[in-house]
Amino acid sequence: MNGSRLPGPAALWRRACRAIGAAAWLRAAMLRLLAALALVAVSVQAVDTDRIVRSAQKYGPTGVANARALQQLMTGLAGRDDAARLKPVNDFYNQRLAYMEDIDNWGVQDYWASPLEGLGKGAGDCEDYAIGKYFTLTTLGVPHARLRLVYVRASIAGAPNGYVAHMVLAYYPTPDAEPLVLDNLRPDIHPASERPDLLPVFSFNAEGLWQGVGSIRASGDPLVRLSKWRGAVERARQDGFQ
Repeated sequence: MNGSRLPGPAALWRRACRAIGAAAWLRAAMLRLLAALALVAVSVQAVDTDRIVRSAQKYGPTGVANARALQQLMTGLAGRDDAARLKPVNDFYNQRLAYMEDIDNWGVQDYWASPLEGLGKGAGDCEDYAIGKYFTLTTLGVPHARLRLVYVRASIAGAPNGYVAHMVLAYYPTPDAEPLVLDNLRPDIHPASERPDLLPVFSFNAEGLWQGVGSIRASGDPLVRLSKWRGAVERARQDGFQ
């Protein structure tokens, strides 16, 4: 410790979500990810919610019912600004998905579901909530650059070491703004400075990968997780999301 004043939560989030700089392992990861991320980039087009509902048929009756509810939501939000879209989309996934670990939901330790896969099950874990919100917002026209999926260490009472690995969706009104946090653990949307229980590790979207705070790294290789992200993106696009 050098005795200098520690930055507050908002400053930590800004640092944590800046484009990577000197970290060699992340710099190399970026080079390996360029081709993968290029597959993810999509253009904003008119929302085709009928296609989404048709795609939901392969996920069974629960998927169709949830897709029709999503269609109604998205139709009502068409033409609205970002601020009017965040809460309804956040509430929709928080209410439609019951929390369930991947091993119980999918029979594997780690699976990143597309929005319709999650809605077909009616359940998901933290990644599935964040992914569903991300694609619904981008399909409505929110720029990818304003959204990042953020791996965090969430302080949870009774958890081993006092925290658990978790994912949230962050919304940036402007590139340098303090982000708003959309989370399944807390139903209300809060600025990052009001979520001191969350410590960012790394974040990503359709356009890049960002470094976390200091020397903290996610357990395992983030490229493994981002390969799961690419798979979720491909399935979401096949189902009509942008």
